[in-house]
Amino acid sequence: MKSAQPKVLHPVAGRAMLGHVLDAAAVLKPARVIIVTGKGQDAVAAAAQPAKIAIQHPARGTGHAVMAALPALKGFRGDVVVLFGDTPLLTTALIQNLLAARRGKDDPAAVIVGFRPVDPAAYGRLIVDGKGKLQKIVEFKNASEEERAVRLCNAGLVAFDSERLPALLKKLSDKNAQGEFLLTDTVEHANAKGWTCRVVEADPVEVMGINTRAELSVAEAAMQQRLRLAAMAGGVTMTAPETVYLRKDTQFGRDVVIEPFVVFGPKVSVGDNVVIRSHSHIEGASIAEGATVGPFARLRPGAKLAANAHVGNFVEIKNASIEAGAKVNHLTYIGDARVGAKANIGAGTITCNYDGYDKHHTDIGAGAFIGSNSALVAPVKIGDGAIVAAGSVITRNVPADALSLGRGRQEDKPGKAAAFRKAKVATRKKK
Repeated sequence: MKSAQPKVLHPVAGRAMLGHVLDAAAVLKPARVIIVTGKGQDAVAAAAQPAKIAIQHPARGTGHAVMAALPALKGFRGDVVVLFGDTPLLTTALIQNLLAARRGKDDPAAVIVGFRPVDPAAYGRLIVDGKGKLQKIVEFKNASEEERAVRLCNAGLVAFDSERLPALLKKLSDKNAQGEFLLTDTVEHANAKGWTCRVVEADPVEVMGINTRAELSVAEAAMQQRLRLAAMAGGVTMTAPETVYLRKDTQFGRDVVIEPFVVFGPKVSVGDNVVIRSHSHIEGASIAEGATVGPFARLRPGAKLAANAHVGNFVEIKNASIEAGAKVNHLTYIGDARVGAKANIGAGTITCNYDGYDKHHTDIGAGAFIGSNSALVAPVKIGDGAIVAAGSVITRNVPADALSLGRGRQEDKPGKAAAFRKAKVATRKKK
């Protein structure tokens, strides 16, 4: 990845690749989760909490990685599923299919996930007999022409019977071209003991491993398509879905309409009948039923829109609640504030919440009207039903139902404009 960040922590749809894999497994409520990582990978260990951590040092292959996890499996009886942290498109359904096969009538010692890519390239081949039993896994460079013609390839994911796993690992050797203990060799050893091995086929997209930034972008595109389809299946209308970017944790109600070029950051929930207009950016926000957002709106973390609230074009909301029916329709910044029910915030209004050291709160009462181009210098409170005249700078609390003006006195000087122009013209003629 050419990155200081561990590969499995690179995000897809706003979630680390490792997080997607853990999420897929967590649905099945595994008795133990063990993360095998390299020495000094504290960031991976932190991201995997509360999973147990096994250190593989030095790294000597996939089989060696599972060996490193064995101490954490002490006393465990059941199925051991080996997954990879760089397969973010893995689904719970695939893991369930893997487990179902492992618990099949012929009690296989191991079940391998296979796939049929468009281009098998240099993938290892899964050689299966006429009864569907896996005979061996052949690395491409060691395969015969006949074996290379096989389209079923090894994805690497495996389910083992925990009671037979130690014996299979014990038979592994690093006497090979790679000088590594390879998990694929367990199939050969299982067959030698008369134990059955099986294959479960997967969609190639589900088992796609990520090793480069280019592959990361392919995974992102696939995940976005998956999330969009799920949202639309749940009752969301997207007029141009290919332009909408979601996060794994984005939550939608029904009858939501999303216009083109909307970006969702993490921790966003959207209620029923919400309309999000084009070119809006939303993160860490909750939007209640019937609200309207955008176009060109930005909702930052802590933004809370109540039912039927309106946030319009070129409006930024940060750590503020916009209560039911309130309107903040254009060219406005509302930060560290409460906007009461049915209040109206005029264009160009700013809550001056930061003094260079601390953030301060602005409280705008229900039904208040803030005129255009007003600056509310926090901490300040605008009472219910109060009116702030356009162009005001408000530095003190405004009582309920009061009219407040905080602007300089206007002076008109008749004829001065004409005199100014005449003087300018005369000066230019002299030049």
